[in-house]
Amino acid sequence: MVSVQLKGLIVTVTINPAIDRIISVDRLAFEDRGYILSRGEAAGGRGLNSSLVVHNFGAPTLAVVPSGGSTGRRFEEDLKRLGFPYVAVPIKQSIRSNFIITDKNGLTVKLNEPGPHLSARELKRFEEAVEASLPGASWLLLCGSLPPDVKVDFYCRLIRAAHKHKVKTYVDTEGAFLQAVLEEQPTVVAPNQQEAEALLNKSLITRHQFRDAVERIQRMGSTYGLLSLGNRGALIVDGKSGYEIVPPMVDAVCPIGAGDALDAAFAWAMTQKDDFVDAARWGVAAGTASAILPGVSFASLEQTRAIYQRVEVKRLY
Repeated sequence: MVSVQLKGLIVTVTINPAIDRIISVDRLAFEDRGYILSRGEAAGGRGLNSSLVVHNFGAPTLAVVPSGGSTGRRFEEDLKRLGFPYVAVPIKQSIRSNFIITDKNGLTVKLNEPGPHLSARELKRFEEAVEASLPGASWLLLCGSLPPDVKVDFYCRLIRAAHKHKVKTYVDTEGAFLQAVLEEQPTVVAPNQQEAEALLNKSLITRHQFRDAVERIQRMGSTYGLLSLGNRGALIVDGKSGYEIVPPMVDAVCPIGAGDALDAAFAWAMTQKDDFVDAARWGVAAGTASAILPGVSFASLEQTRAIYQRVEVKRLY
């Protein structure tokens, strides 16, 4: 078990990590050939990606992950090279492999395996590892999908543990898990458009519908609501005021991971200055700066700061 207790520590949870196999091609075209330009593999998972961004920004982070099987061994070898501390909870089954194919124009296809089955004992050990990391932490980030058969209240239990240690919580997940966590009053929920549509059972098309959606989600239980809209930025509300965060126009190369960069930069900015609006501005800047990099890459603090200066904040009310 790794012990990290530093001011501003951001703990990330990735319950369904993967070995990401990344292939870059000249072009993706239906029923036509493309040519592979490069290939590689790396430890992947939304929380892990967020920890990497926080680490690259020079702030303390700790990633909690399960690891098992032959893919788990390769996964941990790569984790060691990333440079930030982590806790790998042993599981019996192998963690999953994902396949990411991206071309020079930014078109991307991502194919994900569902993930391993975790026993009740393995899930209990994982929860204990997360709770052991919370003393002294500032934020707990719960990011991404969950493996098959994990009960819908899994993230809820982690939020309750965070509340007990007075740690703020940021949730970026989907489906029934997103709906369930709202009952536990997390600090922030940050769905994207598709996740918000599924939660509300409603198509979102107009600016007014986006605003109504994030307000409804915030009222469902979170302190702050953040609706991520990809290259259109984000809408944020706190129950009293609302803002639109608008990024500059850029040529996106690979948008995969941009949401993870947003999550990380938001939490990082909140540890620097407890300003929800400014944190969302940093988050949108990090997502935008990462999307213009080739492959699944994450912007540095300097690259993010350059975009941050160009991000607009528009007050809605």
